[in-house]
Amino acid sequence: MSYLERVRSLNPLVHNITNLVVAPFTANGLLALGASPFMAYAHEEVADVARMAGAVVLNIGTLDEKVVQSIRLAGQSANAHHVPVVLDPVGAGATAYRTDTVQMLVRELRLTVLRGNVAEVAHVIGVPWNIKGVDAGAGEGDRIRIAEQAAQQLDCIVVITGQYDIITDGYHTFLTNNGHVLLTQVTGAGCLLSSVIGAFAAIAEPGHDMLNSVVEATSYYGVAAEQAAVRTAHQGPGNFQIELLNQLAQVTPSLLSEHAQIRQIRGGVR
Repeated sequence: MSYLERVRSLNPLVHNITNLVVAPFTANGLLALGASPFMAYAHEEVADVARMAGAVVLNIGTLDEKVVQSIRLAGQSANAHHVPVVLDPVGAGATAYRTDTVQMLVRELRLTVLRGNVAEVAHVIGVPWNIKGVDAGAGEGDRIRIAEQAAQQLDCIVVITGQYDIITDGYHTFLTNNGHVLLTQVTGAGCLLSSVIGAFAAIAEPGHDMLNSVVEATSYYGVAAEQAAVRTAHQGPGNFQIELLNQLAQVTPSLLSEHAQIRQIRGGVR
């Protein structure tokens, strides 16, 4: 059974502490995939929700001190109960507050997956890289090297998204070449991917099974975007966004197998 089939069969609960801009899109995307979203922020309940969840997705897109404390409480509870934690360091490097916050979180929490663009991931581990708002700017350096360095330093899986996506545990590295440029014109496309990765992480075992599930999640999301782009050609990003939700529900394991472009560039046999 593929990881996609397992997600749809097991309907994992994914606890999201995400930003205000993307919460409905994220919830709808998870429902389309076949997962069960839970959007909980209150200090009084986040630890309980994290404990019962299949995965916890922490997103720093719209920060304030109450959100930061919710993230810490949920992450600590997830760690204590062996629940996978996905961190999306939205805009890390754009302001000192964001950078300091995310660096505090990676010191305090044990991550399963870190998912961001190259600038965000670089700033999480203290490597200089230009950033424009919450988007990666021009930068010098090797994206694969940054991903592998971050994975080794943080002892987690790192996903760097961009023109092609890099997925690595620091020792086994995969590239996926699925997706579409329209994803860059939809607010929250990356945030939704982080939550999709959370759903796949929820049904995986630690180790190579977890890495392989994250690889499949990333490729699946890209294939859904490609299918959505074909069906909304020349219609613009609004129709694409809606169709992306449709395709997250309609991409089958066989379609994914046919269209997935996955290449391993480092490590043993997948």
